[in-house]
Amino acid sequence: MALEFPELIESEAQLDALLARPSDELVKFMQQLDGDLIILGIAGKMGVSLGQLAVAAIEKAGLQKNVLGVARFSDADARARLESAGIKTIQCDLLNREAVANLPSVPNVLFMAGRKFGTEGDEPLTWAMNTIVPANVAHHFRDSNIVAFSTGCVYPLARLDQPPNEDTAPGPIGEYAQSCLGRERMFEYGSLEWGTRVCLYRLNYSIDLKYGVLHDIATKIWNDQPVDNSVQAFNVIWQGDANQQALMCLGQCTSPANVLNVTGPETLLTEDVAMQLGELLDKPVRFTTTPGNASYLSDSSRATKLFGAPSVNAEQLIRWQAHWVKTGGRSLNKPTHFEVSDGAY
Repeated sequence: MALEFPELIESEAQLDALLARPSDELVKFMQQLDGDLIILGIAGKMGVSLGQLAVAAIEKAGLQKNVLGVARFSDADARARLESAGIKTIQCDLLNREAVANLPSVPNVLFMAGRKFGTEGDEPLTWAMNTIVPANVAHHFRDSNIVAFSTGCVYPLARLDQPPNEDTAPGPIGEYAQSCLGRERMFEYGSLEWGTRVCLYRLNYSIDLKYGVLHDIATKIWNDQPVDNSVQAFNVIWQGDANQQALMCLGQCTSPANVLNVTGPETLLTEDVAMQLGELLDKPVRFTTTPGNASYLSDSSRATKLFGAPSVNAEQLIRWQAHWVKTGGRSLNKPTHFEVSDGAY
């Protein structure tokens, strides 16, 4: 049975509850999955909701699996939220190989650690976080299934009529995207060297209303600022769907490593989305420039065949986002910089 959603989302508590609500398909998958789960880098933008979703799916399935969450936990509130949701938290610096080696061996790993913003001017730390950490993890969890979060930025910029699929050769632009390909290569190496079952989860623009491309555009319009339209188009996916697919990707881990694009099926034009948001916000829309002819896009048809269409479409996300901004919904104040096309984050 398909999940049903409200016309609008009125509070952060309602948003969190929707993000943590498992589909019947996810519950059934959990019943077939052997062993506990560990989420590395759980304190980030998606990690808390992913952990809460995993716990909810396990409980609904009537199982006794443990969900462990690993991070440095500089945010005490995130750790408290995870513990209250039934997730066993472990503080660990994943750059420290000895510390990683002391983590419990768990058969199912979701790897979410990484660094993007602040790369420009501090490239060595970005490379360390995005290559040394994966090397540490790949070595320690070599006997596990590993879903490694990656990004569509490893692909070259795409034309509207040619979004890259999983067979498209990487062509990362800028040091951040290059380091993300380095992250993938570390997991691919582990998969080849030790037979580790890996799924490289290439995500494009998850939306949870407090953060994301739609939030960036809506906030600009609400504050009477021009929208940067230099990037012509983008894909998005509801964070609840992105999390559901991430967990189900534990069933798509193979050696050599599998690759899967995860995003919504719609190609959204920046100017069209801005005009829709402007109408919903009852605000005029201005643009900064003329759009280019290349964008970060992905063909997610393979994931759609595996998991079905996302439960929330782009039109619904746009309506939710406008209402969220208009009613003063909380922002993480972390712009996506979706308009950046030279790789400098």
